[in-house]
Amino acid sequence: MDPLFVGVIAGLVGLCLGVFGVLAFRVSEQQRALVDDELDEPQLPEGAAEVLSVLGRAFVIVDDIDGVVRASPAAYAYGLVRGHTVVHHQLLNMTARVRRDGVVLEEEFELPRGPLGAGSIIVQVRAAVLGDEYVLLLADDRTEITRTEEIRNDFVANVSHELKTPVGAISLLAEALEDSSDDEVAVRRFAQRMHKEASRLAVLVQDIIELSRLQGANIAQQGTTVDIQHVIADAVDRSKLPAESKNITLVVGGTGTDARVFGDPDLLTTAFRNLIDNAIRYSPENTRVGIGIRSREGLVAVSVTDQGDGISPEDQERVFERFYRVDAARSRATGGTGLGLSIVKHVVTNHGGEVSVWSQPGQGSTFTVRLPEMEDREPAEGAETSGGAPAVGRSVESSAIVHEEGVQA
Repeated sequence: MDPLFVGVIAGLVGLCLGVFGVLAFRVSEQQRALVDDELDEPQLPEGAAEVLSVLGRAFVIVDDIDGVVRASPAAYAYGLVRGHTVVHHQLLNMTARVRRDGVVLEEEFELPRGPLGAGSIIVQVRAAVLGDEYVLLLADDRTEITRTEEIRNDFVANVSHELKTPVGAISLLAEALEDSSDDEVAVRRFAQRMHKEASRLAVLVQDIIELSRLQGANIAQQGTTVDIQHVIADAVDRSKLPAESKNITLVVGGTGTDARVFGDPDLLTTAFRNLIDNAIRYSPENTRVGIGIRSREGLVAVSVTDQGDGISPEDQERVFERFYRVDAARSRATGGTGLGLSIVKHVVTNHGGEVSVWSQPGQGSTFTVRLPEMEDREPAEGAETSGGAPAVGRSVESSAIVHEEGVQA
């Protein structure tokens, strides 16, 4: 065999072996790097990750020095974790106790929502040992549930207190009436007072029923096209009797008499009647209450203006709270329940609007309701948006209230 040919074959074989060796070395390095990464990667107990992914709760896993090994997106959204650090010392105290005692702890905390602002979140946290070196924190957001329970408890307490007053008065008057059966003048006087307390009790019960009805109202599903002019006319008609008893004139005017909104006509009538009755209740005799309607920039604004004593800035911040009264003694004397403006706020909010108050002591008050106006004045039959409701104008934007001189005559 030709020595030259043998040399060429040997060279090619050597080259192939060299290339193969280099490739094998690189593959080995890559595999070793992967093994090293896996060793560095925190190893959770088998199946833990899958279980946590279907729990539906925020979770944080920390190691033996409280470094965050893994955390769910919700844990970051709640502000429990920032980067690789547990933010709140209350949670770190829990992990320390769990790690020390080997027990399962469950506590509820009110924690700051973030580094800025006064927002807070109420979370129920459960902490337990996970594997040999980790501690698991499970967090459930209970902010809305807790606040709803507080509102409900306050409401029940307030209702109980408010009902005791007329019920107790009726009971005492009945006893006095029984003891004065031979005195015709006293019987007549006590009977009149009983009638007044019974009327007040009936109004209070009706307002409570209205609030209860509001809780279950679904405007998006039950609403319809509402002509604001008709609603205001109905509300004014229902308020004529108390206005006439004080010789108060109800004046309706404005530029938006053909405006339409989407909602519940009965609830809107109740809201505006409460505003008008409130204005009548706190207005002196022989004065006027103005009701102005205006349509502009996709919003319908209805303003109710009285000529009463006005409301202080401190009271303006609370007038829409349930059972809050600017002048409790006067409100009870005039038959007020403290629920009227709260009902107004509920109705307006459920219709995607806002209600605001402008007032100065000695210059009366103006309550203004703003609602999104329907874009189509005569929508085609069956024309609906994806939410089941006809299209309406732009969303309500907060703005300052300006006292409308044209309303108050």
